[in-house]
Amino acid sequence: MTASGAAGLRTGRIVVVGASLAGLRAAEALRDEGFAGELTLIGEEPHAPYDRPPLSKAVLSGRLSCDHIVLPRVRNIDAHWLLGTRATGLDVPARRVELADGRSVAYDRLLIATGTRARTWPVRAGGGLAGVHVLRTREDAERLRGALVAGPSRVLVIGAGFTGGEVATACRGLGLAVTVTQRSGRPLTSALGGVIGRAAAGWYREAGVDLRTDTTVQALEGNPSGRLRRAVLSDGTVVDTEVAVIATGALANTEWLAGSGLAADPRGVVSDGGCRAMTTDGRRVEDVFVAGDVARWPHPHYPGQLLRLDHWDNAVAQARTAAHNLVHGPGDQRVHRPLPAFWSHQFGRYLKSIGVPALADQVVVTQGALDQRRFVAAYGLKGRLVAAVAVDSPRVLDGYAALIEARAPFPPVLGATDGPAHLDPVDAEFPGRAAGSAPDHDLGTPSALTPVASAHR
Repeated sequence: MTASGAAGLRTGRIVVVGASLAGLRAAEALRDEGFAGELTLIGEEPHAPYDRPPLSKAVLSGRLSCDHIVLPRVRNIDAHWLLGTRATGLDVPARRVELADGRSVAYDRLLIATGTRARTWPVRAGGGLAGVHVLRTREDAERLRGALVAGPSRVLVIGAGFTGGEVATACRGLGLAVTVTQRSGRPLTSALGGVIGRAAAGWYREAGVDLRTDTTVQALEGNPSGRLRRAVLSDGTVVDTEVAVIATGALANTEWLAGSGLAADPRGVVSDGGCRAMTTDGRRVEDVFVAGDVARWPHPHYPGQLLRLDHWDNAVAQARTAAHNLVHGPGDQRVHRPLPAFWSHQFGRYLKSIGVPALADQVVVTQGALDQRRFVAAYGLKGRLVAAVAVDSPRVLDGYAALIEARAPFPPVLGATDGPAHLDPVDAEFPGRAAGSAPDHDLGTPSALTPVASAHR
């Protein structure tokens, strides 16, 4: 164990790489925890930290401009900010972060909070055409908003996860024709499974969206001036469109950690339950911590899995856990254990989740019905309740959260007055998984999952 790893750290130098939600909240928590030393935040984007969830909701719809999504500062953190500065390397033995401009920044302890980025479309298949968009940053949202305001005849959204659904929702709110392609048979299946996906497919069609399931885009084609004009689909059909939005997930920003010895890849940076980074050979790095969308860690309620959650609330909670452990010694360490939670608006419906539905092997509707406006579905894994999803019924999830925390059996015994006479669980229908089986790999949840409070999700 290093000298600084053997005890708490109240003075010295802490560097936070990543100046978005997790990085900012961690910096604030460090000061709250009593850290009085030198604090540096390094951020690749030139902007002050801002809230990402409104990008696919309020910004695209025009309800807010990007000037109104700056994250509020809870307190003065007295930090040295290096914005518009990209980290390019990490020397763990020397405790130094290398920057793109040739500088290096020394640290006593380090927090990695570099988040994720949107998957892009291959250039060889039309990804370089004007009119092809992703949605992750302020600039992405401003460009896409401008393209939508211009009134395209049709918008193509590639991917029917949470981001894809929110973009399609915004487009329909603007009166635009929308085609959505989805590789699997239903929307939201990677996150919520095919049973809820069937209900979501109805939301799309009620909203007038041209939903193409079991369909992929083979190529995006442009006109002679290099502007998108159509998409060729796997079923042989062609969709004429001037705007395409790629909503096919996210990759963790970990390239700068190549050669560092940390267990890091496009799925994230592996940490222990206390947010300490792990090496490729399974050792804990005492002075390097991880938080937010880039982290993959073992949750005590979901043994055998490494979770990576692109959720707003997890980024905040994990930042606080990491900050506490950065400052305190081994006798006062915390395990990161809050239940994952997220929310999304899809075609006028408010969807909220608690737990990790994507781990489940079975699902049952416990309140309402899938063909009703409101319903709740519970998810089970090997006879234990692991998650619940509510549509237009968010308040009821507190009770489900308590049951999940208590490791209650599945299906849950609720006695709900609006529930079915008998609970009949069915296969959760997650793609690529045999009926009734649980995932046998690390879980990386889709990047578009949204938060319990705000919007990032």
